[in-house]
Amino acid sequence: MAVHAHPDDESSKGAATMARYVAEGVEVLVVTCTGGERGDILNPAMDRPEVKADIGKVREQEMARAREILGVEQRWLGFVDSGFPEGDPLPPLPEGCFALEALETASAPLVAAVRDFRPHVMLTYDERGGYPHPDHVKCHEVSVEAFEAAGDPERYPGTGEPWQPLKLYYHMGFSRERTVALHSAMQKAGLESPYDEWLKRFEEEDEAPKWPLTTRVPCAEHFETRDRALLAHATQIDPDGFWFVVPLDVQREAWPTEDYHLARSLVDTELPEDDLFTGIREKVCL
Repeated sequence: MAVHAHPDDESSKGAATMARYVAEGVEVLVVTCTGGERGDILNPAMDRPEVKADIGKVREQEMARAREILGVEQRWLGFVDSGFPEGDPLPPLPEGCFALEALETASAPLVAAVRDFRPHVMLTYDERGGYPHPDHVKCHEVSVEAFEAAGDPERYPGTGEPWQPLKLYYHMGFSRERTVALHSAMQKAGLESPYDEWLKRFEEEDEAPKWPLTTRVPCAEHFETRDRALLAHATQIDPDGFWFVVPLDVQREAWPTEDYHLARSLVDTELPEDDLFTGIREKVCL
């Protein structure tokens, strides 16, 4: 189960991993917390009045295409997008949005989804949300709450029979190591790297990452599927934009994995891992 804040997040974080496991026969469910109603239109070709007028419906249709491409199941939690506040001082979040929901209110439908789908592995964001969007931070909070609570019969009564997932991972797709590797590969190929600003920011931060990479899942053969799923989110993804600057052959050679931090595990495992199901396959077989 991959828990995401908005439609399109599932295609930009861990999509090739999901496509790989689907190809191997694993059942994969994407849970989308909000409808993305307050997302900006980032593709100039889609910046049209009729799209803006019904952006929620358009993003629902885009999600349907993306999940078909990835071969995953998907369900909505039904919360309202909080938007990304900008300005100084930051404006208040809109009333009734996902980020302002009480933790138990926001977590209850996810606990129900966990108990219904019964995943062995859950994927989510770290406590900073990957980047500081309030919905991403809230997504982290409800994912951790659901992981901890879904197996406890005393908690969240009325949301199904208890089920305890065995491993919880944080997405680490934008790590310093990956950025440096792709930057160097682009330079070696004589191509202009899109990562100059990222590297400057890493230098300014000058601190070790809080969450190290523990798990690198080989999935390069599914990068093309990931990109097709991304393009399905046409309001959010510009086909001439950042996501497609680095050629696929360069990506496959320089960094052929998608990466995670193992945040919780109820099974024995040895780090580093190359499989989200390390320790689980053995447990199930036994």
